[in-house]
Amino acid sequence: MAIIKNVKVCKENELINVTVITEGHLIKEVFPSNKIIPEQYSEEPIFDGNGQLLIPGMIDVHIHGANNHDMMDGSTESIQAVSMACAETGCTSFLVTSVSSSLEDLIQMIRQTKKVIGKEQGAKIAGIHLEGPYLNIEKKGMQNPAHLRHPDLKEMKKIFDEADGLIKMVTIAPELPGGIELIDFLKKRGVVIAIAHSNATYEEAQDAFEKGASHITHCFNAMPAIHHRAPGLVTAALENDSVSVQTIVDGVHLHPGIVRLIHKIKGPDKMVLTTDALQAMGVGDGEYIFGGHQVTVKEGIARLKDGTLASSTVTMNKSLRLSTEFGIHLQDSMQMATSTPAAILGLKKLGRIEKGYIADLVLLDEKFEVLSTWINGEKY
Repeated sequence: MAIIKNVKVCKENELINVTVITEGHLIKEVFPSNKIIPEQYSEEPIFDGNGQLLIPGMIDVHIHGANNHDMMDGSTESIQAVSMACAETGCTSFLVTSVSSSLEDLIQMIRQTKKVIGKEQGAKIAGIHLEGPYLNIEKKGMQNPAHLRHPDLKEMKKIFDEADGLIKMVTIAPELPGGIELIDFLKKRGVVIAIAHSNATYEEAQDAFEKGASHITHCFNAMPAIHHRAPGLVTAALENDSVSVQTIVDGVHLHPGIVRLIHKIKGPDKMVLTTDALQAMGVGDGEYIFGGHQVTVKEGIARLKDGTLASSTVTMNKSLRLSTEFGIHLQDSMQMATSTPAAILGLKKLGRIEKGYIADLVLLDEKFEVLSTWINGEKY
C-alpha cells in the first residue's frame, strides 16, 4: 500500500491538491488533501509530494532505444535498459519498436522481448510495434533500404506466429503492391494499423483508412508535404476523424505551429506524444550505429550523413514539457501522453488517476523533471 499526500493533479483544466492511496497494483482512493487520511491507514507509511504535480504514467507507442542500447541488437539487456530509461523519464509502459531488418533479426528481437515481458526492471512492455519492413523506399527516412520490401503475407504470418499476440501496432506504406491485402490481414488480428514512410496519395490514404488503417506514425515526417493540388496522406489523416496521429514534439521534427495545428484539428483524444528515440536518448551527442546507418547526434539532434533526421533523443517528460511550452494546455498534453495512447492500444485501466485504475504514477517538478515513479503501485 502507498499513501501519496500533498500532490497536485490536473482535473478539468485545474490543478487540485489531493491524496492518492494505492492498494496492490490499483488506485484505491483519491480525495482532497484537506480531508483527514482515514484511521485505517494510520499505520501506513506516507509519501509527501510537497505540492508537486502527479500525473498518470506516460505510454510511449514508438521507441527504439535508450542509454546506449538498441532493442534490435538481439539482447534482453537492451530491452531492460530501455525499460529502466523509460521509468526514469516518466514513461511506465512502452511498445518495443523495430526498424526494417532481415526476418532473422526481427524474429530475434521478438524472442528477446518475450523473455523480458513480465520481468521488466522498469517500465512495462505493452507489446511490439513493427515499424516496417513494408515501407516505401521513396520515403525511407532513416530506414535501411537494403531491408525495405513489398508486403509479404507469408512472411508476416511467420512473424505473427512467433510473436504470440504481442504485436500491437504495425507501420506500413499502404500504396505498395499488396498493401491493402496486408491491411486486411492485420485488421483481422486486431492490431493498430499505422501509416508512415509512405508516398500515398490522398486517395490511396483514404482507401487505406476505409479498409482499416487508423493511425499515423510520426505525422508529417517520412511522408509527402501538403500541397494544395496534391493534399496527400497528411491531409487525409487530418481530415478523417477516426484517425489518430503520433507527434514527435522535440522542437526539431515539428515546428511549434504544426504541433498546435495538429492539436487544433485532432484534439487530445486523437493526438499522441511519442519519442521515436534511438539509443542516444539519455546519453547525448556522439556517433552511433542505428538501423545499419552511421548516425551523428549533435546538440541532441540525430542525423544521417546526408542530413536526414534519424529518430530523436527526446524523452516523454521533455515532450510533455515542450507541448505545454508550445501552447497546449497541461491537461491536453497529459492526455496525449497517457489516456490517449492507452485507448488506442486498448490498455484498460491505464492513463488516469482514478479509483480502480492501475497505479502507474509519476511525480514531476515545475520543470517536468521526474521526481518519483510508481509502477503497479510499487515505487521505482
